[in-house]
Amino acid sequence: MLRTVAAVLIDGLAPFEFGVICEVFGVDRTDDGVPRIDFRVCGERPGEPVTTDVGASVVPAHGLDALAGADLVAVAAAKIRDEYPPALLDALRDAHGRGATLLSVCSGAFVLGAAGLLDDRRCTTHWRHAADLAARFPHAKVDPDVLFVDDGDIVSSAGTAAGIDACLHVVRREFGAGVTATIARRMVVAPQRDGGQRQFVEVPTPPHEADSLQPLLAWLQDRLDQEHTVASLAERATMSERTFARRFAAETGTTPHRWLTTQRVLRARQLLEETQLTVEDVAHRSGFGTAALLRHHFTSVVGVPPKDYRRSFAHR
Repeated sequence: MLRTVAAVLIDGLAPFEFGVICEVFGVDRTDDGVPRIDFRVCGERPGEPVTTDVGASVVPAHGLDALAGADLVAVAAAKIRDEYPPALLDALRDAHGRGATLLSVCSGAFVLGAAGLLDDRRCTTHWRHAADLAARFPHAKVDPDVLFVDDGDIVSSAGTAAGIDACLHVVRREFGAGVTATIARRMVVAPQRDGGQRQFVEVPTPPHEADSLQPLLAWLQDRLDQEHTVASLAERATMSERTFARRFAAETGTTPHRWLTTQRVLRARQLLEETQLTVEDVAHRSGFGTAALLRHHFTSVVGVPPKDYRRSFAHR
């Protein structure tokens, strides 16, 4: 269970990415049923200002010794440099060696790389910095195109909003869909973006509301248990199949099939956590049709079979 989160700061800090970590893990939402997290903001020199890239400063209350005992150590984006503070790199190595999960947001991945923690590990960063990350750390397996990468005890994300996706993914992994939905609702963000989506979405905001596929996506959310094809969805959107597939990828960053699969897995997670339905019934209500198909997709996306997931997350 995730009980303690330590956020580490260095000069050149990007305040938005740091704010994402604070918003997801540092805000007390126990009144909404979210488990309490011991959140620590740490720096090499506690009590001294850490500069940001917008002309303001942040003062960490804790030193690097506060990383001891942290279940999750989060590294926000900061100015990329050739050398990072040795004490910070040692503290990250020690935390990882003790079993902590490390989370980087955007260029925070360079700090993990400098600590030697990305060797032979899958990771990502902002698409503008991906080539530089791969060049500096040739043993890292850099994926330049995804929103975030979960490589077990190393979770890395792309820039800015992808940090929200990665942080909420960690919450979902540790606390389940219900807690994640509560936090996302308070943040007024969607809790369902898949890490494998492309970083660069061609049409993030359509020029006219009538051009958006959002009404269709909302309609699909209410009908995940029904059969859908690209042809049927294109017909509903009054587009050719080719135009629909291109517009869908441009607006969502993924394909219709992958989007539907992700939404159905999310629905299955919710049903497994909050109901006593059999796995077969969960499969039908989430749109997979059979327990075998549910197990295949669920295990592929979540990493464990539905029954194992229920044992860990039911009633949380």
